[in-house]
Amino acid sequence: MGNCTSFTSPKWRLSELHSNGMVSVDEDGTHEGIKIIRIQKACEFTTNSVLCVCIITWNMNGKMSVDDVTKLVSSNRKFDLLVVGLQEVPKCDVAQVLQETMVETHILLCQKAMQSLQMFLFGAKSSEKYIRGGQACSWRLRGYNWKKERSCSHVHQFQWDQYGFYILPSCSVAHEHKVEKRNSECQHISHSLFSKNDIQYTKSADITVWLGDLNYRLEGISSIPARKLIEENRQSKLSGKDQLLQEAEKGEIFNGYCEGTLLFKPTYKYNIGSSNYDTSHKIRVPSWTDRILFKVDHSSGLGAILSSYEALDCIRSSDHKPVRAHLCLKVHDDSA
Repeated sequence: MGNCTSFTSPKWRLSELHSNGMVSVDEDGTHEGIKIIRIQKACEFTTNSVLCVCIITWNMNGKMSVDDVTKLVSSNRKFDLLVVGLQEVPKCDVAQVLQETMVETHILLCQKAMQSLQMFLFGAKSSEKYIRGGQACSWRLRGYNWKKERSCSHVHQFQWDQYGFYILPSCSVAHEHKVEKRNSECQHISHSLFSKNDIQYTKSADITVWLGDLNYRLEGISSIPARKLIEENRQSKLSGKDQLLQEAEKGEIFNGYCEGTLLFKPTYKYNIGSSNYDTSHKIRVPSWTDRILFKVDHSSGLGAILSSYEALDCIRSSDHKPVRAHLCLKVHDDSA
């Protein structure tokens, strides 16, 4: 996997993949920015896949709805691993609800918590690829007032079969104007994780997943025009105003990571209990604050097919909509 601290190159390329949808990383070490991945509807779970992973991120806004937590996971559970990253989790037993929901097909392998940030990892009961060597490292970002900024992140490192994973659940500092602080947090996390001075994390992972309420907003457009585009199902026109993609273009963040096309509606900010955007006096601009990014180490021989990247509109107990992705990992076919 490329060095995640390489944020200095001013050149950025937002690239589509080859028709086979496989993820690859340039070998010359140049800055790649974020690769936008087309959705491949068919998942080859039962035939050619090495590993299928369902990934979910959701900012719960401090509220607990058993019905909504249950809805996070679909009845179609053709995946080996389930990763659930939650932010602003209330003081209640979310793990119990998730376990009861998954009891027939998956077991809870581990759970981690840091302040109001929680991560759960489930494995399929039918799978022979058991988790090994799980460990976690948590830290606070130096120089940030946690009570004021409410930002945090932690890292979980584990091995499934012969493949190594890093999972990075995050909740970044809020507000449109705090782009530089968000960038600084992302850079600090990457440097801390992949620093050569950190013996625990010097070995590259085969798959890195960065998920959470990253809090990047839409910039350069007011709320009413943005909502009109969304109502007309033309939200793709807004992706060029997305701060996360803009900052990647500048070479500040997420070098070499991949993300699915933003075909779903912005996930923030909704009126609680509905699927209507904020009608308070602030009438906030809708934004894709909740994201799932991933990187696959080309030297592992793996490629990734993204078979879904979606927001769950049916969940309404928070001012955020959950985002769910389905990754199918397989041995890369160089002849394709």
